[in-house]
Amino acid sequence: MTETPRTLGILAGGGRLPAQVAAAARAAGRSVFIVGLEGFADPAVLAPWRHEIIRIGAAGRIMAALRGHGCQDLVLIGPVRRPSMLDLRPDAEGVRILGRIGRAAFLGDDGLLAAVIRVLGEAGFRVIGAHEVMRDALGPRGLLTRMAPDAQAVADLERGIAVARALGAADVGQGCVVQQGIVLAVEAVEGTDAMLARCAGLARPGVGGVLLKLVKPGQERRADLPTIGPTTIAGAVAAGLRGVAFEAGGTIL
Repeated sequence: MTETPRTLGILAGGGRLPAQVAAAARAAGRSVFIVGLEGFADPAVLAPWRHEIIRIGAAGRIMAALRGHGCQDLVLIGPVRRPSMLDLRPDAEGVRILGRIGRAAFLGDDGLLAAVIRVLGEAGFRVIGAHEVMRDALGPRGLLTRMAPDAQAVADLERGIAVARALGAADVGQGCVVQQGIVLAVEAVEGTDAMLARCAGLARPGVGGVLLKLVKPGQERRADLPTIGPTTIAGAVAAGLRGVAFEAGGTIL
């Protein structure tokens, strides 16, 4: 007797990825329920799906909604800006969770997300990566365009790898932009799109730079994998970059 796939819960931040995860789950025969985080999730993106919009500090409501729809497996997907304690306004369950998270609440994104995943596991949810649902979403190895990087681009990428690894080891960010050996920008809390917007006014004369995105060393891969989408590519073009590189098998395209 075939077991009916369990309802997949999606805890959704911004962008279109939550809907893409939902579509992949439905194509695999799973039902889906989405909790959109108020102020981050796009109601228009979630409209075709069973969903509820709940503020991030209302952890009790979030867990009750997920349990009420039979969700055990859970995907965390979509950008969320870390709120201040004033904006968070945690309910009783939120206060309890903050106590369980402890000092990780004041660490970088990966440290915080790893703690959140641990607490969700203790609450009975199994957090899985978006890439485990969207099986073909991870970028492959190799050249994906007709134009191959020249010697300067390769040198910029090598410089970018060293910088991105150092950033990731400190749990700061996942990406940087390098042009002619000069680091134009590094990604921090503002995210990739804002980093690229800064680069337009920083570019040097001559050949354009490159954007590089890597998984942080030791990163919890079930949340916040590097992502490159149409907005990223448009931002790179607007910034005058001539290439984008990413960690194969670790970046959602």
